[in-house]
Amino acid sequence: MTTPSIVRTSTAELYDAHVLKNYARAPLTLVRGRGARVWDDAGNAYLDFTSGIAVSALGHCHPHWVAAVQRQAAELIHVSNLFRNPQQGELARRIVSFAGPGRVFFCNSGAEANEALIKLARLHGVQKAGGVEGKCYKIICAKNAFHGRTYGGMSATPQEKIQKGFRPLVPGFAFGELNHLQSFADLVDADTAAIFVETIQGEGGINACTPEFLRGLRQLCDQHNLLLLLDEVQCGIGRTGRFYAYEHAGIVPDAIGMAKGLGGGFPIGSMWVRDRFAELFHPGNHGTTFGGTPLACAAALAVLDVIEREGLLEKVRALSAPWHDALRQLAKDFPQHVSGVRGLGFLVGVQLTGDPAPYLAGLRERGLLAPSAGGNVIRLLPPLNATADELAQAVRIFRELLAAKS
Repeated sequence: MTTPSIVRTSTAELYDAHVLKNYARAPLTLVRGRGARVWDDAGNAYLDFTSGIAVSALGHCHPHWVAAVQRQAAELIHVSNLFRNPQQGELARRIVSFAGPGRVFFCNSGAEANEALIKLARLHGVQKAGGVEGKCYKIICAKNAFHGRTYGGMSATPQEKIQKGFRPLVPGFAFGELNHLQSFADLVDADTAAIFVETIQGEGGINACTPEFLRGLRQLCDQHNLLLLLDEVQCGIGRTGRFYAYEHAGIVPDAIGMAKGLGGGFPIGSMWVRDRFAELFHPGNHGTTFGGTPLACAAALAVLDVIEREGLLEKVRALSAPWHDALRQLAKDFPQHVSGVRGLGFLVGVQLTGDPAPYLAGLRERGLLAPSAGGNVIRLLPPLNATADELAQAVRIFRELLAAKS
């Protein structure tokens, strides 16, 4: 009797045969991570400044995070929101301690958090219209925004590459120019329920709201009884050196969407709602099966523990200034390749003069992983606990690439 031979199929072949082709993936299979580094299946090491697209706030496999997830997985993984669980209550308390008096809804992703914000705006519009549905529901967003790929989030994202093929979209969205307050004011009318912006546009190319613009939006919302909704999915949870990026402007929003870094690698999203609007939601008008499970909340609590115990907000603020200076020097030394550097903290965009694809490949070949954003921008998203040496290494790799291309 002949024993059938075992056919070993590579990961690349498995992807090619069985995985939906909706991503333009790099030719790289990652198998292990530790801190700010990952390794591929050939044993090559890379400095990971993708961080799972701003998800791995503590880098890979932080010991405190791993222990917390392992411990919780051995106790209780999932219970529905028909019951309470202690981890969700404690995480809500911790988020409120950062955001201010209010209440928290838990979900599984940034897109879901933003969808909840859109539903909050609709509920506010109904209240504003005296209980009449379909009268006051317009939400003003920013051009070049990205709020996710659900139908609500996609409709709030005025990018053809996101919306193409999926029309008709959800009605009721209008778009002003980021950092141009009058363009938003001109769109406000009796049908308007909310203004909804990313504090820093991530996918759109690392475009930050100026403090003056955010303060102006706050005044505009107060003047017209509108909700100010902030998408902090990518720029929140310490990435700019403040727990929330809007803190740099000294304002208080009416609701915040967050996800990505909150779970440190485990899927979780949440929406914080200011006290005066928290009662807009009531049993039955929103929910989720998996939101706020004991395991997801334990992972998020571990992230907050490390951020506080290791002083990561202060560390990001201290290390980002010299790092930004070193990156800006690249623009001065290689103007034919780099036209500018922008961002806050550990959320940085390097604006290139050409297609980023060959630059991303060149960085990868030299041991640095980074994603693109908004046209010709390369994002640099180190974990919040990246060291000064790791930041300097990323600049050296970038410099080597630019010198080789010059």
